[in-house]
Formats: sequence, structure tokens, C-alpha cells
Amino acid sequence: MRPQIRGGALLLALALAGLAPGGSSLAAAAQDRTSGPVARAATRILDQEGARRLLANKGLTLQWIDWDHRGALMVSREGGVWKLHGRQADANGPGLLALDGTITEIGADYFTFQGRISITNTPDPGRACSADKTWRFAVTQNRRYYRLREFEWCDDLTDYVDIYF
Repeated sequence: MRPQIRGGALLLALALAGLAPGGSSLAAAAQDRTSGPVARAATRILDQEGARRLLANKGLTLQWIDWDHRGALMVSREGGVWKLHGRQADANGPGLLALDGTITEIGADYFTFQGRISITNTPDPGRACSADKTWRFAVTQNRRYYRLREFEWCDDLTDYVDIYF
């Protein structure tokens, strides 16, 4: 009986990996059934207060644009997946901060975000910084905002991206 169990486990593993004869990958099978991309995993909420703060946020800033006039930040929920979309535009010039993506985890004093952050034309005209990856924001020293924990991710300038609550 053991050889049959091992053989069955092997066939199951091969089928899930898309290596069994006539099989396809699990992701491709899921895509075929739904006629669209595989759904993202639900946002992990480890702290309800952190989740509440994000939903009730009071905007975002980049220090090069303006500390006093915050940009709008929207957190939405689609099923169990939390989305984040925000922009701050310079009222006196072309400077722009944009965030767009999915919140992957919310903890007591932090959250992680998979998506794109773009900074353009600030503090200098022609500056263009954009990256698509996993970002970490955290509250430090009992402040009333989350701060992006990567400060020099584009060039030699230090960017403070803050999300207020």
C-alpha cells in the first residue's frame, strides 16, 4: 500500500506543478476557469486598530511638494483584498507623488504595500522616480503618520512619503 500512496502523492505534486502528462499549472487552470488573472491573496490584518487607521487616513505628503496641503489617499476593499490609491500634486508646479497597489499586510504600527510609487518633477524639474515592488510603511516615535521606510530608493535624494491618520 505504501507505493500507491507515494505514487499518488507524486502524481498530485506533478499535477499541481503542471508537470503531469496532459496537465497544466494550477495558476493557468485557475485563470482558465475564471477567464481572468488569478486573484490576489487576501490582505493579512494582524491589528484591527491599524486597519481602522488606514481606512480613516487623513491624506499623504511628500516633503518636496507640501507638508501643509496633503494629497488624497483612498483605501478600498474588494473582497478580502485592500487597495491603496493616492496622489499629491504640487499646486505651484508640475511635482507629483502617486501610489497605487495592494496592501498585503497590516500590523500594529506598520503595513506593507505591493505596488507602484512614483515621484515626478520634484524637487527638480525632470526628476522621475518610479518603482513597482513591496514597500513598508511604519509608525515610529509615536508619530501620527506612517512613513515609507525606504528613503533613498531612487537617487541620492531623501524622500519622506508620509500617510497621516
